[in-house]
Parts: sequence; structure tokens; C-alpha cells
Amino acid sequence: MSERILITGGAGFIGSAVVRHLIGQTPHEVAVLDKLTYAGNLESLSSAVDSPRYRFYQMDICDVSALEKAFAEFRPTAAMHLAAESHVDRSIDGPADFIQTNIVGTYTLLEASRRYWSGLPEDEASAFRFHHISTDEVYGDLEGTDALFTETTPYAPSSPYSASKASSDHLVRAWHRTYGLPVLVTNCSNNYGPYHFPEKLIPHMILNALSGKSMPVYGDGSQVRDWLYVEDHARALVEVVTRGRVGETYNIGGHIEKRNIDVVELLCGLLEELAPAKPAGVDAYRNLITFVKDRPGHDRRYAIDATKIERELGWFPQETFESGLRKTVTWYLENRGWWERVLSGEYRLARLGHAEENESY
Repeated sequence: MSERILITGGAGFIGSAVVRHLIGQTPHEVAVLDKLTYAGNLESLSSAVDSPRYRFYQMDICDVSALEKAFAEFRPTAAMHLAAESHVDRSIDGPADFIQTNIVGTYTLLEASRRYWSGLPEDEASAFRFHHISTDEVYGDLEGTDALFTETTPYAPSSPYSASKASSDHLVRAWHRTYGLPVLVTNCSNNYGPYHFPEKLIPHMILNALSGKSMPVYGDGSQVRDWLYVEDHARALVEVVTRGRVGETYNIGGHIEKRNIDVVELLCGLLEELAPAKPAGVDAYRNLITFVKDRPGHDRRYAIDATKIERELGWFPQETFESGLRKTVTWYLENRGWWERVLSGEYRLARLGHAEENESY
């Protein structure tokens, strides 16, 4: 059955992967709501733009009237909430935007969704879903090497970013318990893959290496993360919003734990193979690795137990870290124009034409 899925943050890294999957692999209609801050890139949605099942609204999720207009026009059968400020370093330097978008924005969207849902006919209301996409960082970090985050792990956020996401998770669950809003929550591990904004670890390292710049690693690089290929994550999110049990939380992970320094070393090895023509003065990509002062409050280890989503919905990651990382490096090598326009800021110029061709509030 065809759904009408409204996606906030649909021009971002994970959101655009979900949109590309929905338009390319399903019959569902999609409406993207995105403010188009620095991390929103319309070029990441280029494969969806010509589909009659796609529409776009440029808006801030804190704008009540704009949200209500979008809900009334598109009449979604589900809302997927991915709009968020998500970079830990930025949250340390300027937490106010994280509080506004991740907490106030989630509250505003919940209220708009609740009013829309309350006005639906009974059969449509019973089918509606509000899917909140969150992070494993709300759980804090793990001691030792064997423990895993489960859906019942107590929250212990360490950064302004993770604290703001933890707050939004609590709001979503409260709206379910207090008002009966049919919600689903997912918490994912670190994503990587094509179209990733260059400030994040993997694309930052790839692009610095290709430019002959230093590859900065926090502390000694021993922080451990569980890595999830973004297209695997997109498939999981669609499974949850269409088949998940209302009121439930699903952890989504890639079953891949790697130290940050090991990820950087693997990237250097792939670049030696796939991009042997190095920048002037660079003998080996590994020689660009530098160690810098650690981030304040840096979590040491994240690891997800994804047993529940595997058991209930039959989802498993398709990519190994080796296959996913190779696909990622290859994509950046073959799509130099995309990331060069990001680095220069030119990608922001695409907003006007896109917004004029679609709906904009």
C-alpha cells in the first residue's frame, strides 16, 4: 500500500538517503521539509526531484503555521523526524542552536502532528505514525569491551548535542503516553557513506587527504564507534515507520566496532589503492595523520545491540565495513564536483531554483 511520508531534515545526510530509497525503491509519496541550514544540500536529492511522488517545502520546524500548512496540504500517513543539529563540536562551541532545533523544534513538530492526527477520521488516525530518529549518543559511553547499548539502557548524554537529542526523545515518549500520539523511536550508531557533509570524520579525512592537508585525530584515536552504512540505515528506518510496533524503540547498528585511528588507517590504505596520484609533497597518505587535543567530554565507546529490529522486522545491515568504506571512498573520488561545491559554498545557490519549482513557505 502506498504511504504519504513527510520527512523533516530530508535534505540532510541521513534524510536524503531515506528520500532516495523511498523514491527509488518504493511506491510511497514523499514530502521533504527542510530549513536548508549549512548541512542541507539539495544536490543530495537530485535523483528524486523529477518524480511526481516528491515535493519540497523550505521551512523551519519551529514555524507553527508553516508546519500546519504542510500537514494540511500533503496529508501524510506518517511523519519521519530527522531534522536536527548533529555535530558535537558545533554543539560545544554554540549550544543554543541545538536547544532551539532539537528540543523546541521537536516540541513544535509534535504539537503540529498531534493536532493533525486528532483531526483525522478514525481509520486514518489509527494508521498514522510519528517516527522520531535519534542517536546512540543519548546513552553516553560504555565501559569495557563487551557491553552494548540496548533499548532499555539508561540515558547519560555527555555533550550539548546528545543532551538535546535525549530531551527530544523524552518529549516524543511523553506525547505518546500523555496524548496517545502513535510514535516510534529509533537510535542509531555512527553513519557513513555518500553525500556526507565534510565536517564529519570519514569525509573530512578523505577530503583532507586528497588535498594534501593534515588528517587530525582527537587524542590517541582510541575512541570506539559502531559504524552503519547510511543506505542500510535508510532501509531500516523505512521498515520501522511502515512495520514497527507503536510505542516501541528500535536500536539500529552496523555490528562494526572500530577505533577512530583504525578507521583513518583503513581510509589511508584505500586511498593508496584508489587514488595513488597523491598531492604534491605527499609520499604516503598515512604521513598526513596528526594527533590533536581531545574533544571535551569525548565519549570513549559506543556499541549497539540491534537484536530487536533484526528479530521483529527482519532487518540486517547488508554492507560490511570494508565494502561500505570502499563504496564511500569511491563515491567521493567519482563525485568531486559535489564536495567541491560544498567546500566552496556554491551548493547553497541550488536552493532558489529548487524552492521555486516546489512548494516553499
